[in-house]
Amino acid sequence: MLLNSCLGPQAVGALGQRAKLAPVAPAIGSSRRCSSNCGHADNVGCRVRTVKALAATVQSGEKQEDFDVYVAERQPLQAGEQKHIISVFVADESGLINRVAGVFARRGANIDSLAVGLNIDKALFTIVVNGTQNTVSNLVKQLGKLVKVRYVEDISTAKRVERELMLIKLRAPAGPARTEVLQLAEIFRARVVDVSERSITLCVSGDAGKTVSMQKVMSKFGVMEVCRTGRISLKRGEDLLEQIKAPTERAVHHKKSESVPVALESRDADVYMIEKEDLTGPWEVQNVLSPTEYQNDRGEAVQGEFQAHTLQILVADVPGVLQQVTQVFARRGYNIQSLAVGPSETAGDSRITMVVPGTNESINKVIKQVNKLVYVKDLVDITAVPYVARELMLIKVRCSASQRGEVCNLVDIFRLGVIDVSHTTMTLEAQGREDKMSAIADLLEPYGVLEIARTGRVALTRESGVDTKYLETMRSSSGVW
Repeated sequence: MLLNSCLGPQAVGALGQRAKLAPVAPAIGSSRRCSSNCGHADNVGCRVRTVKALAATVQSGEKQEDFDVYVAERQPLQAGEQKHIISVFVADESGLINRVAGVFARRGANIDSLAVGLNIDKALFTIVVNGTQNTVSNLVKQLGKLVKVRYVEDISTAKRVERELMLIKLRAPAGPARTEVLQLAEIFRARVVDVSERSITLCVSGDAGKTVSMQKVMSKFGVMEVCRTGRISLKRGEDLLEQIKAPTERAVHHKKSESVPVALESRDADVYMIEKEDLTGPWEVQNVLSPTEYQNDRGEAVQGEFQAHTLQILVADVPGVLQQVTQVFARRGYNIQSLAVGPSETAGDSRITMVVPGTNESINKVIKQVNKLVYVKDLVDITAVPYVARELMLIKVRCSASQRGEVCNLVDIFRLGVIDVSHTTMTLEAQGREDKMSAIADLLEPYGVLEIARTGRVALTRESGVDTKYLETMRSSSGVW
């Protein structure tokens, strides 16, 4: 009543929204001394003056040193909890991403980050989740019971290399601001992937601390958009995620993905049964991100009518939201062939980037269904507009001491990074588009590719409004000779 009578409902509403009541509580509830340090005993007049001064400060936007409960500050984990990194090898099948996400959603576990990239007929999930050791052990057991899951392991305590990729679009017009941005980008070893009159887009890879630090430093220029992949990880040295008898028994990469006919009787039963007359559809599409199926360097218009659609979905950061989104695609038999989930530029929101094969008409129907979900804030299909797309890959190859010079020459040509070396192996880091990743895997295959971990595609629209795909659809302004 005192606040309503002195400040009015609008001022009280502003105080409630900004949650600046922490310093108000001692001013109103204290009966010892005046909170304004005037030296007199606490009274109603002093309290009202203190609250009015606070309200004026909040409305003027002046920065306060007090904590605000609506500001998403990083909180420490509860006692007994820690971040666990779970690696899951799965066979490619429609709806499998939804079933993996459902294991976490049914148990109320919030996925901190997730990255998955399809390698011809298999995929490697790298999932970061918070929880106690017993909780995560139970999750690992449940994941191992899923059909088509080949291997599951919690590698949190193992010696490993970790990387993630971030695309960040900054408001940096030409002038001193852009010069400073480029200087900071050189410090963080970030690459410029797009420039316009009012913005600049950077791509940076590294551990989680590096990407978060760069985003924090660049925030003073104005962050327009952020798209981050989940964390991917491989064990250091000669240790493998999935122990194999010989390198030739597990071919990680093939030059050509051939469609193998499967009899209807031999198909494994699953939650989503496919009838014989329904065998032709997006669920039968092979890897649309394979460069052998491309009709251009971006991979659009592949496999006839089916096209690789790149979707960006902005969702609230709540447990189970990923399972809700993927369930919409799984119920319709769509195979999500690339998925990257990471924090967005807005606190409390996450951005999901996925690649789904389908026709324009069918994808538009799915988009309408996804937009009906409660925690989905925005969904955009950026396939038809100019955009910059990147992917991060960690690849471990068998390499003796005499072969390191040859591999290092390939590293220089493709601008790769060497992140781990042992007596018989080398672990390399590559970032770029899918065709570059496949070319690297092809050249390294004679040495023996042991493991591949991919983040999946992340993308941001180009502020410059021009890319190769756009130019191919435009008539040249110059004459024809």
